Order: sequence, then structure tokens, then C-alpha cells
Amino acid sequence: MMRIRKIYLASLLAVAPAVLVMCRKAGTFGEDQYDPRLSGGAATTFNASSKAFGDCVTGLSEWDNHIHSLGDAASEATFVAPPAAVHPGLGPIFNNVSCKSCHHNDGKGSPTFGTVTSSMLTRLSLPGTDEHGGPVAVPGFGLQLQDLANVGKQPEGKVSLTYVDIPFTYPDGNIATLHKPTYTILHQYMPLPGNVMRSPRMAPPFFGLGLLENIPESTIKSFADENDADGDGISGRPNYVWDPVQQKMMLGRFGMKANTATLLTQTASAYQQDMGVTSYVFPQESSTGQQQFDGRNDDPELPDSILNAVVYYLRTLCVPARRDVTLPNVKNGEALFTQVGCASCHKPTLYTGINETLPVVSNQRIHPYTDLLLHDLGDGLADGRPDFVANGNEWKTPALWGVGLFEKTNGIPYYLHDGRARSLEEAILWHSGEAEKSKQAFVHLPSGDRQALIIFLKSL
Repeated sequence: MMRIRKIYLASLLAVAPAVLVMCRKAGTFGEDQYDPRLSGGAATTFNASSKAFGDCVTGLSEWDNHIHSLGDAASEATFVAPPAAVHPGLGPIFNNVSCKSCHHNDGKGSPTFGTVTSSMLTRLSLPGTDEHGGPVAVPGFGLQLQDLANVGKQPEGKVSLTYVDIPFTYPDGNIATLHKPTYTILHQYMPLPGNVMRSPRMAPPFFGLGLLENIPESTIKSFADENDADGDGISGRPNYVWDPVQQKMMLGRFGMKANTATLLTQTASAYQQDMGVTSYVFPQESSTGQQQFDGRNDDPELPDSILNAVVYYLRTLCVPARRDVTLPNVKNGEALFTQVGCASCHKPTLYTGINETLPVVSNQRIHPYTDLLLHDLGDGLADGRPDFVANGNEWKTPALWGVGLFEKTNGIPYYLHDGRARSLEEAILWHSGEAEKSKQAFVHLPSGDRQALIIFLKSL
């Protein structure tokens, strides 16, 4: 036995140097060692079809897949006026009848009002702030104009949308045409106050939200430079908003002005405000206190399990992979995107935090092209309506992943908060305020380089 132990010890000492040589201190990979196509890290799909935004992440358990499918079906459900055996709770006043009536193919929608395929809504408020620092509701209207109503009820109003074409001439003589919208609220069921503030907004995409929710607050705050201390003209700042579930102020992540903190609150708010469907988060009808109120004792109308399943569905949608990443024009456009300053706000690479409950969005290297901060984009895009910290000129930097597929998934790819831009070029030309310097750099590029930058965006 003693002889065997000596042989074992001698063998161990003999191989130890080799083992020590093979081991090395852990480090990070170089940029060229990552696959740039993986926009959502492990939550990336290589589906580039018209259904690219509806793929579920991989690696879920059978039960979790069931919950995802349940949420998917619920997001497609068409609600009807109560009482009803299936999907009751619509109205009495509303903007649409299902989630996907606005969020077409899990993506964006159409900049129209008042139809079953319309994706626009109008936020309302009065000057000042409420007890939590948020917008002040308009008596008789609340915080959103509902432009449809159940039979026998009256919509709060209708919205007329018209456009005026504005030519834009580049220094090299090329001309683009911008589409400037004008909104008019007609047929008000009661007069709106003269000082009402309005903010038209178009439904944003569904996918990638679980990853954005999992970006550490410290990361987002690290991008902020409210007083522009570095002198680059970019002064992003986070929004802080009241969350009715947590009963506290939290970092805003969702909504055009980052005016909602969590996917749960965002989803429940959409059910209540967009469809008039109450839940445990918002158990009161949006028409409470108004003449359209149905007086029914049936709230909350949405089962808790359905609301939670829809939230889980949103958390577990994949992000489409980038395409054509090795093409010379795409690589040139990517370099120009950084050169002209777009990447100052549209941050290409972020890391999600640890999430033990959903490993596929946990600790991921992602490419959302956003900093989730508020930025002043100038008077041309201003709505003049504050929303918690956000002022009337500020908007949250939208994520750019998937923008190159909107034409395939949604037809005409409308961009910006109200869908006024019919192309990526138009969207860039509407930028001003903090983005004016970057826009001017884009405008003064040679025509071929401008096209290369657009081609890069279409690879996202």
C-alpha cells in the first residue's frame, strides 16, 4: 500500500507543472472574437422572415414554453364588451381591441387612429405634476384620449391626422422630403381645457423587452451626463417614475419617454388605457367618474394568470440576428455610425445583469443600440408634454435592433415616436437638439457614405 501511495504522489508531482502551464487567468475576449450577429446574445433568432419578431427564446422548460404560448394567445385575443363568455371587459371606452391590433407581428404598427389596425394613441395632461411627480390627469379624460367606445357609449373624441411635406436639401444638392404631422381632436364628448397638453405616440415593438428590463440600473446611470460635463453636447439623463406595484419611484425603462419602470406595469397599463380591461395592477376602469362608466361590479376583468402570462411572453421574445455583417458597405456604414456620433446615444453593446429566474436573458452581451436615457431631440419632435423627469423636448433613445426588418414585418416601416418618418433617412433628418451635431455630420457626408450608414442600419 505504501509503495502505491508513493507512485501516486510522484505521478501527481510530475504532471503538476504541465497543469499549471495550461491554466491561465480568465480575461475578456477581443471584439473580433464575438459574433456580431448575436444582437440578443443567447436570446437571438436567425429567423429573418415577416414573423421574425415572434420567436420564443430557446432553453425554456416545457412548463415555461406553455406559459409563453398562453401569453402569445392572450396577446392576440380580441376583447368584447361585457358581459360575454370569452374575453369580456372591452371598454366602455378604448383605443383598440387586442394587443396585436396595435403591435402588428410583434413589431410596430401604423400611424393611424380609430380603426382595428390603428396603432396611435394620444396622451393628455395638464400643466404641473401629481402627487408622485407625474403628469396631471385631465378632468373627464384622464391621461389618455380613448377614441372608440362600446355601443351606446361615446368616445372621448376623434383625432384627425394630416401631413405637410417639407423639402430638405443636402449640401450636395440632393433632396429629401420630410412628413410633418398635424393632429386635431374632433367631436370631444365634453370640451377639453384650453391648456391641455397632448402627445401622440405609436405602438413600439414587443421583442427584446426582457433583455432591456434586465440591464442593470447602474449601467444606465453610468451613461448619464445631465450637465454635459464632457462637453460633447450629449446630456442624457434617466427618468424616474412612480410604480404602482412597488409603490415607489423607480428607473423608467419603457414607453417613449421611459415613463414606466417594469414590463408588468407597462402591460397592465396598456390593458386598462388602450382596451379598458382592468387587472390587479389597475383595478379601476379608465372611464371611472365619467358619463361612459358602465357601473359594473366585474373588476378586475383580466385574470391575474393571463396578465402574468402576457408579461412572460414579452420577456421571452427573441431579438432578430444582424444580417450581412461582413459586407464592405455594412462595415463602412458601421464605422460612419460611430464617426458621426450616433453611437453616443444609440449604444451598440450592453450587458444584462444576473437573473436566476430567466437564464436566457441573464448575463448576456447584447446590441440594442440604446442607452435608455432621455435626450432633447429639438423643437421639431417636441410634444411639449412633461412626463415625470422628462420635459417636453425629451424622448428616450429607442433601441435600433430589428429596424432593418420593419419593412418585411410591418410593410411601410414607420419610425420615430409618432411614425412620421417613412424611412431611416427621414428619421435621421428629424433629429435635432442634442443630436443636431450628429445630424449635420451625416448631412455633410458624401452621398455614398450616407447610403452606407443607412445600409448598416438595415443590417440591424
